[in-house]
Parts: sequence; C-alpha cells; structure tokens
Amino acid sequence: MRDIAVFSGSAHPSLAAEICRDLGVELSPTRVTRFANDCLEVQLQANCRERDVFLIQPLVPPVQENLVELLLMLDAARGASAARTTVVLPHYAYARSDKKDAPRISIGARLVADLMVSAGASRVLALTLHSPQVHGFFSVPVDHLHALRELAGYFSRYDLSNTVVVSPDLGNAKEAAHFARIVDVPVAAGAKQRFADDEVRISTVIGEVSGRDVIVLDDEIAKGSTMMELLDKLRERGARSIRVACTHGLFTSGALDRLQAQEDVLEIVSTNSVPIPDEKRVPKLKVLSVAPALAEAMRRINIGESVSTLFEAPST
Repeated sequence: MRDIAVFSGSAHPSLAAEICRDLGVELSPTRVTRFANDCLEVQLQANCRERDVFLIQPLVPPVQENLVELLLMLDAARGASAARTTVVLPHYAYARSDKKDAPRISIGARLVADLMVSAGASRVLALTLHSPQVHGFFSVPVDHLHALRELAGYFSRYDLSNTVVVSPDLGNAKEAAHFARIVDVPVAAGAKQRFADDEVRISTVIGEVSGRDVIVLDDEIAKGSTMMELLDKLRERGARSIRVACTHGLFTSGALDRLQAQEDVLEIVSTNSVPIPDEKRVPKLKVLSVAPALAEAMRRINIGESVSTLFEAPST
C-alpha cells in the first residue's frame, strides 16, 4: 500500500482498532483535550505530511461532540499537509435530515456535509446512508458501502425456503429488495406514516407474510417505534416467525429490551457500525462486524482499485 495513516476519534475506537488489524497497519494515536471553557482541542500524534490519511469517526451520541471532534481532526490533518484525507463514516446521524418537509427547517445532512468538506475532507467512505440523495450532498467523492453482504452471509445459514424479507416502509424497500435478491427470497413492505420522531403508524403490509418466516430489514433502529408497530402488523397477518436485522443498531430508550421481550422475535441482528455497550446487549442480539468490509474499501481507495466490486457477492 501507499504510505497510510489511520486515526480514530473518540466515537468508536474498538471498530477503528479492528479495521487496522484487518488492514495490517498501526492505529495512529489521537489526543483529545478539553479546555476550561469546554472547547475541544485535537492533536493527531503521527506524521501526516504527504500521507494518505483516514479518519474513522461515526456520528453517534453525543453526536455534536463527535462531529466537532471530527471537524477538528480534519483541520489538523489539512494543517499537517496530508496528501489526501478520507473521512470513514460508519454512521452519518444527520443523514435523516435530508429534506425540507416542514417550513423553516434546516437540511442538516447537506449542512454537515459542507462542514466536513470545508474542514478538509478530500473524500468520504460511508456505510448505509439513510437515503440515496445524501450521497449527492457531498461535493467530494463518496464511496457508499452497505452491509447487505454481511447480513446475507449470516442469514444464509438458515433454511430460507419459506422466508420473506420485509421492509418497515417504502423508503427502505429498494435496499430490502436488494437484500432479498441476494438471499433469493420474496420481499414485502410496510405502508408507514411518521407523525413524530417516536410516533409512526403502519396501516398495512404490502406482500404475502402469512405463514412465512420473516426477516425485517431496516437501515437503523433507534427507539424502535417503527419496529414495534410493524411487529403488531406482522402478527395480525399471521407471520410464523420473525427475525429483526439492521445496519445501525443505535437501540436508544430501551429498544433492545423491548425487542428482547417479544416472544415471537427469535433474533436481533445488527452490525458494529456504532458501538453497542455490553450493558445494553441482550441474549437475542447478534452483532456482525463491518470492519473487514471497511478495511478492504480503505485498502482499495489507497491503491486506486474499484470499490464497487465489493458488492458483487455476499460474504460466506
């Protein structure tokens, strides 16, 4: 590989360490300090001059703290004469703010993308953005990965002959359909309306789920309001068994405990794109690693190979 330097912010250092093990490089140290006036200072404690620099930082709670830390890391890399600086963004929290659906509100996904570029980002490596249009909010190249291969590789160990993949809403139906094609099963989707951050209503499920083993696939689970509403509809429609899968397992406000308590939910599958503390984990939870995929994408970016070929076949 060309001369490379990988740094991690405070958001998910264990994922960064795993990525570096897969890459076969050392994780360079980062020092974050806080002044008496509550301002942050970041120092990248390895040489960046004319090197290919990667900064790993998912935007997870506390989102604003981690965002400012990332911006300071970008500015430090630029000031240290990095040849190129790539933001590795396993989770982009502001991606949900992708449209103006009410008067006088900001489009946070575009604003934060502009901030990253202004701070010095040369390119972005993202994982499962909330909607496709967010890719276009960045004015630098974006490599947009998904975790469907990892999820498909996991579920392929089951007998899927009577299985259907269900998207909680039509917005995620394209990703669910892609996943369903990989594992060669049919797809269905919920007809969802959102009234508030934690208030949703699913009027029906479009597609055949009666007597089927269901894999519910979503991009992220936060409070779990959508998932609980969908579970009720799947029960009404006579689903035989239910497994829940997502890329970003935020699991806020006791969502994991509520899902764990559902007797007909056999399994909850997520990736480690965001940190899931040990105290949150429940027996039904299975966490898959996206470190190998991110490491391979970083290697390909570094040497100038295609990243799109990572989507060609599921992991085994």
